[in-house]
Amino acid sequence: MRVQIISTLFYVVLVLLIIPTELIKPQQQGNLRGFVTDSTNGEALVFCNVFLKEINVGASTNERGLYLIKSIPSGKEYEVTVSYVGYKTKVFTAFVKPGMVTQLDVKLIPLSVELQTIEKVGEKVIHENTTDISLERISVKEIEIQPKGVETDIFRSLQYIPGVSTTGDVTAKFYVRGGSGDQNLILLNGVEIYNPFHSLGLFSVIDPDMINSIEFYKGGFTSEYNGRVSSVMDVISKDGNKNRIGFKGGLSFLTAKGLLEGPIPNGSFMITGRMSYSNEVLKNFFNEQTIPIDFYDLSFKLNYSSEDIFENAKFAVFGFLSNDNVDYQDPLREQFKWNNNLFGFEWLQIYDVPLFSRLGISLSTFEGEVIPNLSSLKPRYNEVKDFTISFDMNVVYENRDEIGLGLKLKTVDTKFSQTNFVGVQSNVEKFAGNLSLYGKYKFLQWKNFGLDAGTRFNVTGLSSQGGGFFEPRVSMTYRFLPSVAFQAAWGIYQQEMLTVSDESEIISIFDPWIITPDYLNPARSIHYIAGLDFDVSRGIRFSVEGYYKIIHYIPIVNDQKFTTSDPDLLSGTGESYGSELSLNYSLDPLNVTTSYALSWAYKEVDDWLYYPKYDARHAANIIVELNIGSGWIASSIWNFTSGYPFTEMIGFYDKYFLTNIYSSGQGSGEYNPYAYLGDKNIGRLPSYHRLDLSLIKRLTLFYANIELGVSIINVYDRANIFYFDRNTGEVVNMLPFLVTGTLKVEL
Repeated sequence: MRVQIISTLFYVVLVLLIIPTELIKPQQQGNLRGFVTDSTNGEALVFCNVFLKEINVGASTNERGLYLIKSIPSGKEYEVTVSYVGYKTKVFTAFVKPGMVTQLDVKLIPLSVELQTIEKVGEKVIHENTTDISLERISVKEIEIQPKGVETDIFRSLQYIPGVSTTGDVTAKFYVRGGSGDQNLILLNGVEIYNPFHSLGLFSVIDPDMINSIEFYKGGFTSEYNGRVSSVMDVISKDGNKNRIGFKGGLSFLTAKGLLEGPIPNGSFMITGRMSYSNEVLKNFFNEQTIPIDFYDLSFKLNYSSEDIFENAKFAVFGFLSNDNVDYQDPLREQFKWNNNLFGFEWLQIYDVPLFSRLGISLSTFEGEVIPNLSSLKPRYNEVKDFTISFDMNVVYENRDEIGLGLKLKTVDTKFSQTNFVGVQSNVEKFAGNLSLYGKYKFLQWKNFGLDAGTRFNVTGLSSQGGGFFEPRVSMTYRFLPSVAFQAAWGIYQQEMLTVSDESEIISIFDPWIITPDYLNPARSIHYIAGLDFDVSRGIRFSVEGYYKIIHYIPIVNDQKFTTSDPDLLSGTGESYGSELSLNYSLDPLNVTTSYALSWAYKEVDDWLYYPKYDARHAANIIVELNIGSGWIASSIWNFTSGYPFTEMIGFYDKYFLTNIYSSGQGSGEYNPYAYLGDKNIGRLPSYHRLDLSLIKRLTLFYANIELGVSIINVYDRANIFYFDRNTGEVVNMLPFLVTGTLKVEL
């Protein structure tokens, strides 16, 4: 049966590839395509708008800077307008030949520092029928001007998106629409990063300076993506300056970093590095405690393209390495260490059909360890080796409809060992492979209606019960008025990798990854999403979304494991639903974004229903950005979250603890106070709110572009409660009033 399905799918692929060009490209029409890049460094400009005035048709560039406009009446000249916020708009003329693809590559000139507006990307100017519900396109330049706890961090910026929550200032870990942290897929150039956090979860391992574009799906993601049941963050790194050698350096209270980039024959390169050098600022995060955090991350990328070898082809080799070590240099204290290593190869090809293809080969590894030494902690060790080959194709027809096909072969080797709190050991080792195929059809030929319908089929699974499973998905947009669009999405998702983490932990050091054990079904979720998008007037946009998500077979750590025969994990169920509203005003020099989310999240295991620790009923944000002029930019963020759940202490009782396990009777032990806990997460912490301010000055000194930034965190010094210490009853608060600074230099 599986062989027949694979044969049928590949037959469809073959038919698509051999369809005569004359059948899909009438001679009376032609096509226009090209790449839009930054004139100063050659980097792709993502989601840039390309517009043909005479026929009122346009397109936006994709994550590689490529645009394509199909079915243009041929034999005539057109005025082509290319625009991107923060760059000078360019107007060209292009003659479109019948039955041919006209190539028009464009280099846009960035506006000067004094004139440059606050960059907003991803605004739907051209595509009225794009099916992008629950998709956030994030600009690095935009988050760089926001207030910084220490330095710019892409994960911490997510908490200001409605539907995304975090459990405190001490962590950058995020939770999306009621899903747990391990249900979020983090991709760098299409390759999975298993532990994307530095400093006990405080910051992301991905340096913003290396990023070209970010797409973040809060739910309803289409069939290209698999392996997670909640959300996807797809990060594409920069290629490097194609015109000249350049250097960027940066300094914060925590790290020093640098980026070197430049051209090579028929290509470019980029190398980045970042390392911690001081821990003093972290005392503000850890209740004035000193933690010897030491970390670094490195990345590189080499790009090559030559028309003499393959026309419209691009090859890339990239790598990413990160390492963390927490060592107290004390035999009585524990040690933590973990690292990520990622290497990949990518071949992008554009054909004249037009057919687009991508071949990716990658190796992603993670290794983490808790070394207890003579402390009371228990040992833990985890190792993951992920080797993946993927191939994707996309065919675009004259009527703008598209067909997408792809396959992915993934092998994963995992090792995990730990000793739990009662001294029971667990050792899990597994090597498995997953072969999955996907196909989808995008109906885009009607200007006011768009549909993306497809499915992914898991031929084989990493877990014993993960194979032979379909994941159908559909999303649509109907624009019933020029300024109002209705959007909806539905999909089924499966996840076979999971983390073994205790939800009750205040700070999770690292989350070990394993393949779903054979005695459990892999986690599976169903998303239901619908919303309205209003273009109220020029510069004002309003959107509202509602969602419902059900997750079956959630693996939950068994805190009643007392023997080696007891299972490490139990199977539970999760449910979440809510609504999200956002209003954006963006007219130079002011940008204001307000958002509000109302949500509910539940988990159930062994017929016990409870709130997960990241369930917050209300969340609101107000972000204001002002381009003052002369290189000055000011911004502020105020955010509010109603109280998170926690397990209350009902009282104390005297518990007898053995002090001498080799004797009995009087003197062999002692009574100490022991906390008596109520029902799990039945209590609620007080509401959280905070105001942050930032001021940035950009200037040019000799041959260097310099940026100085100052941020004030928690301006009115709100005492936001983080947790109650069960041993002492002490209230531990989050970040107090804090002033931080950053320096960037670009040569």
